[in-house]
Amino acid sequence: MEGNKTWITDIALLGFQVGPALEILLWGLFSVFYTLTLLGNGVIFGIICLDCKLHTPMYFFLSHLAIVDMPYASNNVPKMLTNLMNQKSTISFLPCIMQTFLYLAFAHIECLILVVMSYDRYVAIFHPLRYNVFMSWRVCTVLAVASWVFSFLLALVHLVLILRLPFCGPHEINHFFCEILSVLKLACADTWLNQVVIFAACLFILVGPLCLVLVSYLRILAAILRIQSGEGRRKAFSTCSSHLCVVGLFFGSAIVMYMAPKSRHPEEQQKVLSLFYSFFNPMLNPLIYSLRNAEVKGALRRALRKERLMCDISK
Repeated sequence: MEGNKTWITDIALLGFQVGPALEILLWGLFSVFYTLTLLGNGVIFGIICLDCKLHTPMYFFLSHLAIVDMPYASNNVPKMLTNLMNQKSTISFLPCIMQTFLYLAFAHIECLILVVMSYDRYVAIFHPLRYNVFMSWRVCTVLAVASWVFSFLLALVHLVLILRLPFCGPHEINHFFCEILSVLKLACADTWLNQVVIFAACLFILVGPLCLVLVSYLRILAAILRIQSGEGRRKAFSTCSSHLCVVGLFFGSAIVMYMAPKSRHPEEQQKVLSLFYSFFNPMLNPLIYSLRNAEVKGALRRALRKERLMCDISK
């Protein structure tokens, strides 16, 4: 049996199997969305770095979220755009595995950063007098570094478990990038250990943190409703609702993808869900935080006024 195995060197990514006219339309739409993703997250990161009023723990973690979203989308979208322009796009095995590794690492980082941001909001509301102690810059740095390191280590575990498998076909993936569940279908060996580790990682990275976020926000909601000032309630709701929107979009789609029972068309379902949380979510994050956050909008207005002032002075 071992001698009859043909090892994979190139893999065909089938992508979206639609007509030529729809492919051109999708390419145009996704190109615009990808540009908005890079531009939006870049603007958020730049504003946070330049505006001293946003040098707080909440925006420190928001800047990390913006940093993650740009390579997270860039890991998958350029190849997807290439697939839409070509009849059949291929990718070598090692770049495919590297794409899987980076996709997992950035997804894990996003999960953990969102959880840390919810912890920051919890401390701000329930322990305002000790906020600077609980969320000192040293604590924030440790939480951010730990999120990055742990995420890459967990992705490395998945990578090692994938590389131990023999891959001998089929030579195509019905997806627009090398998503881990699709890659495992290429293996000609039992992948039960990989499936167990994926499920355990989902419990640890998705379900556990989501439960903590929901419990903390239920308490936050109860605390907000007790605020006497209407302006105070509005500001608290604005900040917390932005984060809840991002958490709901990301965690909800990821849990459906990896933990819900498969439908009759699992591969098409996987493509749509993957497109949502690996592409649309990074694009929506800066929009949600900028449109629903008064401080970010204020910082953007100050930056634009400063830019106009510099232009007037130069003239």
